[in-house]
Amino acid sequence: MKLHGYSLEKIKHVGLVLILSVMIGVLVGAMDAGFGIVLNHLANIFQAHRLILLPFLPFAGMAFIYLQRRYGKDSHLGMGLIFKAGYGEIASVPKRLVPFAIMGTWLTHLFGGSAGREGVAVQIGATVAHWFGRQFKGMNYKRFIVIGMASGFAGLFQTPIAAIFFAMEVLVVGHLTYDVLLPTMVAAFAASFTSAFLGLDKFSYQLVVDDRLPWFLIIRLIILGLIFGLVGYLFAKAMRFTRLTLENHLPNPVWRIGVIGLILSITLWLFDHGRYAGLGTNLIVASFHGGTIHTYDWLLKLVFTALTLASGFLGGEVLPMFAIGSCLGAAMAPWLHLPVDFVAALGFASVFGSATNTFIAPIFIGAEVFGFDGIPYFFIVCAIGYLCNGNRSVYSLQRSEI
Repeated sequence: MKLHGYSLEKIKHVGLVLILSVMIGVLVGAMDAGFGIVLNHLANIFQAHRLILLPFLPFAGMAFIYLQRRYGKDSHLGMGLIFKAGYGEIASVPKRLVPFAIMGTWLTHLFGGSAGREGVAVQIGATVAHWFGRQFKGMNYKRFIVIGMASGFAGLFQTPIAAIFFAMEVLVVGHLTYDVLLPTMVAAFAASFTSAFLGLDKFSYQLVVDDRLPWFLIIRLIILGLIFGLVGYLFAKAMRFTRLTLENHLPNPVWRIGVIGLILSITLWLFDHGRYAGLGTNLIVASFHGGTIHTYDWLLKLVFTALTLASGFLGGEVLPMFAIGSCLGAAMAPWLHLPVDFVAALGFASVFGSATNTFIAPIFIGAEVFGFDGIPYFFIVCAIGYLCNGNRSVYSLQRSEI
């Protein structure tokens, strides 16, 4: 039996996938909310007791890595497992990845490591969705990785449109998985609404922009795109170089995180008493609300984040990217005679896009965080940044083609 060219079996299959997408979105959104709310509390505890907690960063890292390597199976591969599952190289994602990723990230932020949080959210979403997909015969469970990544990203940042495109374009550069667009959209919006309903805060800032694009402004936007694109490239390159260097010189993962953690605990305190510790939200807020931004803030945040994540501490790269881009934009705005918040917003989106080797997602990150009136500006800067990143990505397993 067919209905408008679709067989009854096909309609049932699509209906089942959509129902599963709603379930995935709600569950992942709830998990994101719980994870994010606890993380915010731990970050506040660190800010209130930085001098006491920073010295324990290396010991917390060593204890966690020891337990993860002993009991976590392959969970230490983190996002690598998600990419491999998305390519169909592994049959399943171990469920223990989720608790280890959550606990590891909580410890990183309780003791002041410079890292983000989206890595956990994406891993939560992908693991949950992959499990759902494997429970039903005939499901392309590799596509459920995309659904899960979108729901994890959307639940944490409450930017569902950006999350949809991030999940669709991050696995393979230049290849959008349109065949999974509808369930990905359903899961992303469900996760975003759920986490907002459960009380997870969203960062937003309304830009006031002119809808005109005179030639002299376009030239400045191109210059900004070039700079942000190169910084995104630098961040991706620094992540890979630092990781390989540390692995070569400190092959034991427990000692590696201990030695680098000790260096981090000392230097993070010496550089303005922990200004570059944690998520980087302090730098983002300062960029948009008239706080003090130094010309070197973006570079120090980049260095500390690369060291933190390359040494084995868990977290993510996206929020530090937002902080790096915001600080760089705020520092450059006076030189280009442009509003500070305007250039900071462009850096917020463009450095993220360049470092992750994505194009559409950062445009909508800009729109959903700063207002859709700014889309023409985000489009120009993110396009130039994407073209200037040298096809590099912070995700080492990202492919250029299937």
